[in-house]
Amino acid sequence: MSWERSVEKWLGDERLDGKLKEQLAQLIGNERELEDRFYKNLEFGTGGMRGELGVGTNRMNIYTVRKAAEGLACYIEDQGELAKQRGVVIAYDCRHGSPEFALEIARTVGNHGIKAYLFNELNPTPILSFAVRYLYAFAGVMITASHNPPEYNGFKVYGPDGGQMPPQMANVLVQYVNQIENELKIDVADVAELLEKDLLTYIGKQVDNAYINALTSIQQDKQLIQSVADTLKIVYTPLHGTGNIPVRKGLEAFGFQNITVVKEQELPDANFSTVTSPNPEEHEAFELAIKYGKEMDADLLLGTDPDTDRLGIAVKNHDGEYEVLTGNQTGALMLHYLLTKKKENGTLPENGVFIKTIVTSNIGREIAKSFGIQTIDTLTGFKFIGEKMKEFEETKEHTFLFGYEESYGYLIGDFVRDKDAVQSAVFAAEVAAYYKAQGKSLYDGLLEIFDRYGYYKESLYSLTLKGKKGTEKISAILNAFRKNPPAQIAGLNVIKVEDYLFSESRNLQTMEVKEITLPQSNVLKFTLEDGSWFCIRPSGTEPKAKFYFGVKGSSLNESQCLNQQISEAVLQLVEKM
Repeated sequence: MSWERSVEKWLGDERLDGKLKEQLAQLIGNERELEDRFYKNLEFGTGGMRGELGVGTNRMNIYTVRKAAEGLACYIEDQGELAKQRGVVIAYDCRHGSPEFALEIARTVGNHGIKAYLFNELNPTPILSFAVRYLYAFAGVMITASHNPPEYNGFKVYGPDGGQMPPQMANVLVQYVNQIENELKIDVADVAELLEKDLLTYIGKQVDNAYINALTSIQQDKQLIQSVADTLKIVYTPLHGTGNIPVRKGLEAFGFQNITVVKEQELPDANFSTVTSPNPEEHEAFELAIKYGKEMDADLLLGTDPDTDRLGIAVKNHDGEYEVLTGNQTGALMLHYLLTKKKENGTLPENGVFIKTIVTSNIGREIAKSFGIQTIDTLTGFKFIGEKMKEFEETKEHTFLFGYEESYGYLIGDFVRDKDAVQSAVFAAEVAAYYKAQGKSLYDGLLEIFDRYGYYKESLYSLTLKGKKGTEKISAILNAFRKNPPAQIAGLNVIKVEDYLFSESRNLQTMEVKEITLPQSNVLKFTLEDGSWFCIRPSGTEPKAKFYFGVKGSSLNESQCLNQQISEAVLQLVEKM
């Protein structure tokens, strides 16, 4: 169907929501905008869907949400009566439309006789993951666009294990969603009727409290925390998201007493009005927290994104300035502390495993190796880490210890199966307490790790390319690097190309080809002769091409310079395309 016919279909539907109909009427005559909103359906992929809010088949609105929920309902129906009874847990964050979308999902699945558990107030993604397991539900849905700008929202699907659906299961669900032809004709049940039939249950405090109780299981040294609890100063900002209550409760449950919350960013705000981006990866998001930190001479600054699955931290460097650590640096600190304590306590399992993604720093591998712990790489995306956790839970081949990805996502306790910034915040505070008790800062701890394992430096560049032309440009960039890989970058020979789309690793020196056993994905990774690497992939959630860079030097300055040289050389190639 052409986009013009889709516009006509929406305009001519009597049941079209009044506000959306008004939006559509105002766009008549603006063909460029109408085409972008209707030239395709908002893609429901293996991680769900995410997009800008508004009218149109290529936007997040109650009709595209109903379509996704209808596909999920049909999938659950075909799994049998027990799956319907186990039902779906639904949570939502602080974004525009989130509570309404969550209710529409409950009404849609309820119309199929499927039980829905709906949180009665906004809640983080990790608690949704926990709730799926805690309530023995068959699936979960989180309404969030994570750290995207305010005009976005999204629909993330979770399986029975509490993890995001792995590709095989998700691909089946995608087929169910894509089979639905008319999102405007989906029937939904009445809320009062669902409550009467016990097909809708509102949940909250019981699940939240159970999560906080589970959280204390990741604590490694209670006495250590008690020794510095009143002197370790923590500043926390939820960046207007869902983390305010659970992170504070978690820190208090661990025994931390000196916690200050950034008041200007404490309460939920769908517009994220005090930040350019509600993303702790963006250093500007810490501007207010750093102001607070300087005023009170804080030891640790914590920041979580809107759905509280990503954590950023900042600590004082040797110049007395607060420095926002990268996800790789924070992960290294957490992993090293965890393994150190488990070894001291005699609780480090022989079959323990650390899991990271292919674009995450190799420093974690070196740390794990020094403790005799195996490292496993997955594709980018925490769902692949969760998938491995489920596999090892069933096979008992390994005991999961820690998982992280460079994009500020970490997991310690397996009672959650997605990245968890509540866990990460309280655990980062414990790591800070560990160094505080030695008269050191977290920055001192990081330098000690660099001194021992090498000065690793990573960076990320995101090229934003919106709309239909942007999608085509991103595809063209990947194709150019795939068909004509560079022979040299910054004077260094490229010695290996890994093409995850074709599951092929090619050594350019020996021309030996090896199979990549990970799932297929449109990702290219290039390794240089000195061990440096760069990786290119399209974002699965945003209109971006992402470029990752990693190096290892003999000093902070050397690794910084080398990383910059390689990234500039790659991006100059991109500019010419």
